[in-house]
Amino acid sequence: MKEPSPPLAIGPIDRRIPLSQQIYDRLRHAIDAHLLRPGARLASARALASELGVARGTVESAYQRLAGEGYLLARGPAGTIVSPHLARQPAPQPAKATTNARPRSDRGAMAVNPEPPLPFQLGIPGLDAFPRKLWSRLATRRIRTTSPPELSYSDPRGYLPLRQAIAAYLLVSRGVPCRAEQVLVTGGYRASLALIVQTLLRQRDRVWIENPCYPPTRTLLERAGTIPCAVPVDDEGLVVAQGIRQAPKARLAVVTPSHQAPLGVSMSMPRRLQLLDWASRHEAWIVEDDYDGEFHYHGPPLPALKSRDTTDRVIYAGSFSKVLFPGLSLGYLVLPERLTEQFSASVQIWPNYVARVTQAIVADFIDNGHFSRHLKKMRALYAHRRALLAAALTDAFGARVTIDLARGGMHLVARFAGRTSDETLARRAQRAGLNCQALSPRYLGETKREGLLMGFTNVATAQEAARLAAALRDALALGNVSA
Repeated sequence: MKEPSPPLAIGPIDRRIPLSQQIYDRLRHAIDAHLLRPGARLASARALASELGVARGTVESAYQRLAGEGYLLARGPAGTIVSPHLARQPAPQPAKATTNARPRSDRGAMAVNPEPPLPFQLGIPGLDAFPRKLWSRLATRRIRTTSPPELSYSDPRGYLPLRQAIAAYLLVSRGVPCRAEQVLVTGGYRASLALIVQTLLRQRDRVWIENPCYPPTRTLLERAGTIPCAVPVDDEGLVVAQGIRQAPKARLAVVTPSHQAPLGVSMSMPRRLQLLDWASRHEAWIVEDDYDGEFHYHGPPLPALKSRDTTDRVIYAGSFSKVLFPGLSLGYLVLPERLTEQFSASVQIWPNYVARVTQAIVADFIDNGHFSRHLKKMRALYAHRRALLAAALTDAFGARVTIDLARGGMHLVARFAGRTSDETLARRAQRAGLNCQALSPRYLGETKREGLLMGFTNVATAQEAARLAAALRDALALGNVSA
């Protein structure tokens, strides 16, 4: 279905139909469809007439007719607005689908309109704890001080002060030695992975992925024409020996060593060294997706895999979606020295621009010390919220639930006793408005483990945790036979 034109982009005029009628019809449709909302200011009759190439009186006639019907309100020199009284009218409801609505999923979902996250939704940071006032001050200051040269095209590799801030942060906090020249700013993890694939891989190249894995990784690789090879994950992370048996000459391995997505296990040091050795001997590349490595709750944090990369085979992929907020759509790569020129050329062909002002605000947030303080606060908050949800689930389900609590991360895995599949349980939860995700579909092959993946970062209080656990207990209906 064709998307509607923007509210004030009236579009070309058909000279066979009365001009005033066309303008009236289009504006009324925009108002009825809530594309022009109550209180929205319209272009002046003079400006719209100039844009459409019609007489000013033609536009004024349409405006007067809409005002007479109560759609518009003329305010003299202050302009013409959509009548605020229309706010009392309900928004038009979309037609009912003929099939069951598909529930919102985890960080692979793409929402058309922003909505509050559903309970237990994966990959969403604690939005209530984000310092919005501080962010607004930084944004206002940055926009107010923007100079004319900063309004021009920006470096496709990213805003240099942000790249410098990222390099300094990674060196201190994640043990990743790098220079700003090795840092490349992207539009998020998927943009990062797409850029890597476009730059380094060819059709039919084999790529190691974890089994189970983050679904968009597999989807992106398949659609790019590569061959994903599912390598099993156990309690020590990726089973490198199995990967070598399956596809020793793979060109790339995509791993989540800090907190495996979705199981949450951390890759052991022997496995890390084994993986690095394989990449060095076969001249392969490793993509380290460190999507939530900042959040660890017990024991010393494991260093990034990149910090052990003595042969420069690891491409480190980071994201601000989990540590700040997803709406930023901001990620970055740390490239091996030998790849910097190749990727610099690639971003000229495959642009993944992020607005310079957005990058500048993030740079200010890091440089002024707010980023490190925010991470410290969120680590403590998430540890508390995870404990609240785990306790509430135990109280609600008793011996029927087993909860996997990893060293860190932003979700937990709950396994329920009984013969009901995790996909059935997930559907029941989603019908009740609880965005649990089944673990088993993230596996390739016949050997699968089951469980429900549940985000805890937005469970704010013990009372909320108890309420959600009770709602989940009622939704899962573990005593029932039917799905």
